[in-house]
Amino acid sequence: MLLGPVEINNLLKQLDIRPTKKLGQNFLHDANIVRKIVKSAQLNQSDVVLEVGPGLGSLTLGLLPEVQKVIAVDIDERFTRQLPATVSQFASEYQQRILVLHKDALELTQEHLPLSPTALVANLPYNISVPVLITVLTRFPSISKFLVMVQAEVADRLAAKPGDAAYGAPSVKLQWFMRVTRGADIPRPVFIPVPNVDSGLVFGTRREPPSTAISREKVFKVIDSAFNQRRKMLRSALGAIAGSASAAEMAITRAGINPTIRGEMLQIEQFVRLAEELN
Repeated sequence: MLLGPVEINNLLKQLDIRPTKKLGQNFLHDANIVRKIVKSAQLNQSDVVLEVGPGLGSLTLGLLPEVQKVIAVDIDERFTRQLPATVSQFASEYQQRILVLHKDALELTQEHLPLSPTALVANLPYNISVPVLITVLTRFPSISKFLVMVQAEVADRLAAKPGDAAYGAPSVKLQWFMRVTRGADIPRPVFIPVPNVDSGLVFGTRREPPSTAISREKVFKVIDSAFNQRRKMLRSALGAIAGSASAAEMAITRAGINPTIRGEMLQIEQFVRLAEELN
């Protein structure tokens, strides 16, 4: 069984939880959408899924029959206390497949987990979606795929390509780890309470990071500099970290890039070459 509107409202009342927009607490109640998300995640029985922010367990219950293990991590102790009981009530045959951790996903490391996760599946609040995604993919190279539901605007940004209006630093940084595609839109009425923003799915599969002797941190610093002033040409945007606009122009030219274009036109491999020249 999956959680419907009645079950969710009963749980919220039982736990004395009043969902807040500040924490991005919108609970999925539509079984068809849950099944659609699980199918889109392309999971199998060997997968160990890391679910960040399971909340009341709407998505968790859909994941359990499809995978080896679900590691559900939530910063709110009210949810982590309740989730095992919810699984026991609605999916008792899969109780051995769930591990619930009361933890901030941004502080999570492999030391906290008994198994290495192979997939990330999550309904992420818009205000933490990008930091959580980048942090988890950095710390858990065992994750070969992800499926996240985020605010539609964020979904567009994560899956954007060079030259797209939504293309920005998160789009480029995600290319370091994953090949990313934009999934389906998720309608507002399938949540309790109904949010004021649209949602969308983003799917990614692991790729080899660019081949370079430069650290990922240095490459990401160049990306951030390029997009901090995204309307400026590269030679101006990178002037601060290069020491001057002229020094930036020389490095950009050595990297085989036109110094008059903007960062929004570059792929991750070009940012890697820039970082190599700047360092």
